[in-house]
Amino acid sequence: MKPEDVRAYAQRAWKAAETRKQEHWAREYVEHGPQTTFEASQVLWRHMRSLRPDWPSPEERREDLAHHIALKQLIDRAAGAFVAAHR
Repeated sequence: MKPEDVRAYAQRAWKAAETRKQEHWAREYVEHGPQTTFEASQVLWRHMRSLRPDWPSPEERREDLAHHIALKQLIDRAAGAFVAAHR
């Protein structure tokens, strides 16, 4: 790999790419409903399993569950703030 290729990759407009990705999936959701994102996740799951049949490892599952629990707690806190604001 050439150094200029690595630099070009590192200097990409990552924020713009992320914005376009979010816009794409928002459109998909509006046009096709939640099934479209579920189907995409299943394709990604199968692809990852084809690359690493042992994926996810028990440790990766524990980490994933911990992240989901932390996110749920944040959502619950945010929901509580909205309820308190409307009292």
